Amino acid sequence: MELKSVKFLVVLVITFVIVFLMNYIGNTQPDKLQSALLNGLGGMVGLTIGMMIYNRSKNDQSGPQHFD
Repeated sequence: MELKSVKFLVVLVITFVIVFLMNYIGNTQPDKLQSALLNGLGGMVGLTIGMMIYNRSKNDQSGPQHFD
């Protein structure tokens, strides 16, 4: 999945909505909106970093390295 594609942006939005709602609905603290927003953004950042690492190794044309 390319980082600048529409498909990735849709996955990011879905991830944010799911994480936000899970934290907002289940929280009874007075700062539940701020906490849910930060958790949603953290989920988006984590997904983006994971996809960057995945795409970096996916496009490597050097072949497997055999260490003996």
